[in-house]
Amino acid sequence: MSEDALPLAGIHVIDFSRVLAGPYCTALLADLGAEVIKIEPPDGDDYRAVGPFSDGESGLFGALNRNKQSIVIDLKTDAGRTLAQTLCAWADVVVENFRPGVADKLGIGHAQLSEVNPALVYASVSGFGQTGPHAHRPAYDIILQAMCGLMDATGSPDGPPTLVGESVSDVVSGLFASWGVLAALLAREKTGRGTHVDVSMFDATLALSATLVARYAATGIAPVRTGNRHASSAPFGAYRAADGFFVVAVLNNRLFDAFAQAIDAPQLASDPRFADDQSRCENEAALRDAIESWSRERSVEEVNAMLEAARIPVAPIRNVQQALESEHAAFRGLLSETPHASGRARRLPSQPVKFSGYAGNRVTRAPALGEHTDAILRDQLGMNASQIEALRRLGAFGNASQKERDHA
Repeated sequence: MSEDALPLAGIHVIDFSRVLAGPYCTALLADLGAEVIKIEPPDGDDYRAVGPFSDGESGLFGALNRNKQSIVIDLKTDAGRTLAQTLCAWADVVVENFRPGVADKLGIGHAQLSEVNPALVYASVSGFGQTGPHAHRPAYDIILQAMCGLMDATGSPDGPPTLVGESVSDVVSGLFASWGVLAALLAREKTGRGTHVDVSMFDATLALSATLVARYAATGIAPVRTGNRHASSAPFGAYRAADGFFVVAVLNNRLFDAFAQAIDAPQLASDPRFADDQSRCENEAALRDAIESWSRERSVEEVNAMLEAARIPVAPIRNVQQALESEHAAFRGLLSETPHASGRARRLPSQPVKFSGYAGNRVTRAPALGEHTDAILRDQLGMNASQIEALRRLGAFGNASQKERDHA
């Protein structure tokens, strides 16, 4: 597939980020055709050393750095900083997720790079943003889930605050960063000027918590844990069947009437305790008992078949393997078979949005450390072999020079 057939073809991105939030942002851009050059320190992105591993490669690194090229630059050397600045002068977008102030010290801060390249879109992803009383605090996903109220709102009412089963603060920050980059690129089409996109994981996690924030803003009261049920609707949650659990989502009286008929309990529809959504929520325990007296006698498969036939929103509770191996996931192309350097195919994810006027997403393997160093300097900056070797002698590529030479 030609990269020219993708929406972001011709956009050049320099990616200084590592681990999750920043790399997820640039992976989303690369999926749609942007040329992403990942600048790594001599020891590489920390995620290269984090399992699980397949054929010696981190599965996390492979998924989050698909479609990218890798160049090793030691930003602690004068030659390395100058080289990085040269690449940024050529780029449309720079993404970094250092703590505030670190990029400036390394000579790749927004002020320094935009002076040379005023059209540059520069995205910074950090725990608490570039300004504010917590700006210089380090941040990990669990820290943000704890500080933003997400853990406090997750779990059973009588249980402890619970971590969401995904690094959602990192992921949503990367998603907002890609959204911010695209908005800035669109604005640049009108003004010719770039901008600094400041993405705070704290801000992004609270923005992700849209209904929690809306409930607090309306009432002034922090939402409480409700477990596997909706905070203000019923029946809307997880219920037990004979061999597992299923979920239903009933949001109005019409659906509730149909639901009551489907579970052979039409009397529920005329019970004053269940007259409307509010009363059903207030009497959720009694309603749950009535539902599970029916569902406990049936398998999850049988429950789903009966409720689907009545057009009630219902689903079994699947694990990730079951979801990704489903017929629908295969049809939507959520994992793509990709050739790997080992010779074996590797399945990789991609961004999920479909564009009618463009070809499908690009999905290629993540790069080896420094794999494209010589090619990038030759093709993008017009350097010859002797110039590249001179940079190597100056330490611009750090101690990883032999690895780079192996992949040149």
